This record gives sequence, structure tokens and C-alpha cells, in this order.
Amino acid sequence: MRVTLGIAVSLLVAVAGIFAFSHRDTPSLGPRQIPVNNMNLTSIVQTDAGLVAAGELGHILISSDEGKNWTQASLSHQRHALITRLHFKDERTGLAIGHEGWILKTDDGGRHWKEVAFNPGGEPLLSVNHLPSGIWMAIGAFGQAVVSSDEGDTWSNMPPPNGTDWHLNNLLPSEDHRTWLIVGESGTLFRSLDAGESWEPIPEFYNGSLYGGLNLNGDVWVVYGMRGNIFRSEDNGLTWTSVGGQLPASLFTHQTLDNGDILLGGQGGILLLSKDQGRSFHFAHKAGRMSVTDIARLDSGELLMSSDRGLLPQISPEQLKQPSGA
Repeated sequence: MRVTLGIAVSLLVAVAGIFAFSHRDTPSLGPRQIPVNNMNLTSIVQTDAGLVAAGELGHILISSDEGKNWTQASLSHQRHALITRLHFKDERTGLAIGHEGWILKTDDGGRHWKEVAFNPGGEPLLSVNHLPSGIWMAIGAFGQAVVSSDEGDTWSNMPPPNGTDWHLNNLLPSEDHRTWLIVGESGTLFRSLDAGESWEPIPEFYNGSLYGGLNLNGDVWVVYGMRGNIFRSEDNGLTWTSVGGQLPASLFTHQTLDNGDILLGGQGGILLLSKDQGRSFHFAHKAGRMSVTDIARLDSGELLMSSDRGLLPQISPEQLKQPSGA
């Protein structure tokens, strides 16, 4: 009896072992199972492929139905480094940049990405753009600047503007792409009047970090940054006047609406709106307690925002509060 029982137990153990170590296909994650509402997303753009979002652990995601469902893009290498920015020069050709000097390139709207640069232990890249000369330029922490003259396939270091070692946060073009600004840490601002060929420092007008900005038309610019500070220039970036700073929330991104209004987004889900070409801004909406990192304008007219805690519910421009007396 004991022999029979021992054999039976041995057979059960053997079967359990075979089952435990046997091959079993893991069900693939469906589009809705990607945690887009609970991950750090830094950038969101519209391309030939639809919406492309990127951020945490090197994830690049694609949606062909205006953000309802998402799938993972194909990457030649996955470094699990934070992607800080996406930029497309047209609907199909773009770059993703991130920590450790990571740069990825796509030629199909973001469906597939090829690694073109990676520097283990290197500093984060924070902004990238395509200059009129055909050169790609990326900038980042501690004055880092790299350029590519072969459509992003190879990269080389360039001397930082004026030898600066401040963080360079954003590379901004004018509407005609002749004037360019670089904004950065501790009030850093450089200007190029020759489409990025050379750079001059602008005298300091603010000692806090600037994170972004935009050219409105001609010589009019708006830049924004820490503690809700916003500045406006009417002489092509040479001198600046404060038009903000009443809110203790840093501003990180912007979007221009169909009617020309300017929307700024930032810390604490704050959205500010200007209806007068950046001469003044007022509180328009609070999206939550997270930081708004980017704003995409959908074909439907809705606004889709990324944040450090995922994608936020879409809102329409009509949901934005109007200034008192409007």
C-alpha cells in the first residue's frame, strides 16, 4: 500500500513539474491594457500614423482613433530611458529624444523607430528641431548640443552657445523659420537671426528657468517658465515685458487654438488662456493635480493633454473659462 501511495505521489509531483515548466503562450496585452492613464507621458503629436505619445521607460505609443485605443510602436532598441520630446518635420519623418543622449528616428509617422544615438551615462536631451539648413539640432542639460547633417542618421557634438553650461530647455522657431530662440535655466535666452547658424545671448531679464515659448507673428514672441512667469517681446526677442507670474505654478507647454487664442499648460493641471495675442493670460481650466506636459489639438477640435500621470480626459475649447466681462 505504501509503495502504491509513494508511486502515486511521485507521479503527481512529476506531472506538476512538467506543467510548471512547460511552454504556455502569454495572452498579448490588448490596446486598452496599456496604462496610458497612469504613466509619465512627456510628449504627444499628430502624424500620418495618428496620435503618437511617448515618455516613461522609453515607451512610444500610437493611436489611430484619436486616443481611444493605443498600441506600442516598434523600436529597434529599447533602453528604458525616459523620452523627453517628440518632433516631426512632416507627417512621416520625426525624432524622439531622451535621457542618456538617446535619439530614435522614424520615417513612417511613428510606427517604427530606429536608434541613431545612445550615450550611456550621458546627459538628457530636452528639445530637438529641424533647421532651414536641413540640419537637425538637439539641446539639453548642462549646455549639451548635438547636430546631424544627414537627416538624423549620425550625430556629433557642437559647442554650446556662448559656452554656456546652463540647462537648455527648448529650441523655438519663428513662423518664417529665420529667427530662432533657445530658452533655458536661470533666465538663459539665446537668439539666432540667421536660421540657427550663429547665436547671441539676450541680456538677462528673469533669473528663473524658462521652459517654452512661441512666435505669434513677425517680431512678437511669448516665453514662459517657473512660477507662472510669462514674458512677451515685440522686437523679435531683444527686450521682454512680464505679462504673468501671478500663479505659483510652473508652465511647461502650449497650444494655439483654431481662433488664434493661446493656451498654456503646466503644474497642478493649470491651463491659462490668452485671447489678446499674449498681452494677458487668465485662468481657464484645472485638469487635475498632475503636471500638463503637452497638448495636442485633435481633428475633432477637442484637446488631448499628456501629463506626468498619463493622458487626461479630452476637453473642448468651449470648456475653457472666459475672462470676466468677456
